[in-house]
Amino acid sequence: MSWIETVPYEKATGRLKELYDRIVSPEGDLDHIMMAHSLRPHTMHAHMTIYKYVLYHSGNSLPSWFLESLGAYVSVLNGCTYCTAHHFGAVFTLVEDRNRALSICGALAADDPAHAFDGKELAAMGYAQALTLDPESITEDDIRELREAGYSDGEILEINQVVSYFAYANRMVMGLGVSTREETVGLAPSDSDDPDAWGHV
Repeated sequence: MSWIETVPYEKATGRLKELYDRIVSPEGDLDHIMMAHSLRPHTMHAHMTIYKYVLYHSGNSLPSWFLESLGAYVSVLNGCTYCTAHHFGAVFTLVEDRNRALSICGALAADDPAHAFDGKELAAMGYAQALTLDPESITEDDIRELREAGYSDGEILEINQVVSYFAYANRMVMGLGVSTREETVGLAPSDSDDPDAWGHV
């Protein structure tokens, strides 16, 4: 599951048990990335809060399927197989057209987003690639290009936050050896799973 000790659900108590109860699936599954926080439940809470706010908050303008696609692409670029598997799964959950989902995941896995995206969506993928692989190369011109592609500044912030969040998540997973072994992948939060409610736990 990971290279450090984790606390299984059946042994969790107190704050950890409370948080586990919020994220456990009806089938009793817990994402290993969250279990890796189990020795420090406060960081689990912080991680889940930013994840939900960045990808699933109702205040976002960009659709969750596209934000998940950006995150999956960042994970591919970082070589994070754990997050790639999970967020490709989320793309399949959120994109109603299976062929479209296959096209997206295939293009991103091949580091060829132009095969599945064009226009403003492709511009966002280009920004995600540059910020992930060569962050020092980013200049104000990159932001200007996103505006010219049709994004508002608020939407540019959403894109930036997704790319930045996945840099954190990928490095956490890869640095602790978190694996998908014996884990269900690709579960996306339901529409009723309100990020604001999580944030105030």
